[in-house]
Amino acid sequence: MDPNLLYWKSHGESVFSRLKIWVNLLDPSSLLTSNAEIQESRSQLGDGEIINKKDAHAWNISLSCVHADSGSALPLVFRPPAFLPFTAPLVVASFLPHRNIKPTLFWQFLLQSYTAGFNYANRNRSSEQGHTPSLKQLLLIAGTVSYTTCAGALPQMIINRLGLRSILVQNFFRFTAPIPLSAALAFFNVLTVRAEECENGIQVFDSNGNSVGISKAAAEKAVMETALSRAVLFGTTAAIPNLLVSVLRRTRFFQKNSLLVAPVRHISVALVLGLMIPISFSLYPQFGTIRRENVDKDLQAKVAEEQLFYHRGL
Repeated sequence: MDPNLLYWKSHGESVFSRLKIWVNLLDPSSLLTSNAEIQESRSQLGDGEIINKKDAHAWNISLSCVHADSGSALPLVFRPPAFLPFTAPLVVASFLPHRNIKPTLFWQFLLQSYTAGFNYANRNRSSEQGHTPSLKQLLLIAGTVSYTTCAGALPQMIINRLGLRSILVQNFFRFTAPIPLSAALAFFNVLTVRAEECENGIQVFDSNGNSVGISKAAAEKAVMETALSRAVLFGTTAAIPNLLVSVLRRTRFFQKNSLLVAPVRHISVALVLGLMIPISFSLYPQFGTIRRENVDKDLQAKVAEEQLFYHRGL
């Protein structure tokens, strides 16, 4: 078992402990780490115990830069610390009240493409034979990006196609409809990009970290947990700034200074996204558990332990 999984198994039992870990791991400065530094840090890893600052630094580099299944370095742009710097401007731009469809499609395409790439790079790879994605997987990614891009631009399409002039109706499609839509698209993005895991299954482990087989039920649970956490991330990021702005608009200050509403909305979107990323990553354990009676029937007969473990991915 990879050292990263051993670490999550011993340190990521509660939401609070996982949150503390993710706050440290999401430091963007770790993106400057070279491959040589990553390999050196991996060679210094022990049994998961952190004795001094050097140990903590080595673990942070390993957990933030290395995939827990393959042991190889993640692509720079798809490492967890890169998620906020890349998604923040894309999310803010995609929530802007555009006047026509083209800029809406453009920003939605960039956002959905990046999140699909991130979901794929951080998937569970335990049952994969090679490193090259299959044609089916490439088609899944392309189809996911195409569908979510068009669906994300749907509110703007409705406004333009129907020629809606009512400010109330326009505000509904621009600020209210994107809340459930953002959550649904984030959920769908994870579900489809990682669909092959559910078909092929993922490795499950016993309490000693030994692989006991491949389970499709564990894969479905891992993908579902990740999809739900991503829906919480983007749904909350869409909801809170809109609620905040609706409250501020009723105050005298913002009624007199209406031009400040837009900057406040954009800044609050970035801030909420930054706060929600470690929270959403912490909602479910990286090293999840599944009861023996819930795994595939052919695997139940081979296992004596009541609880098995799996890598959830991110």
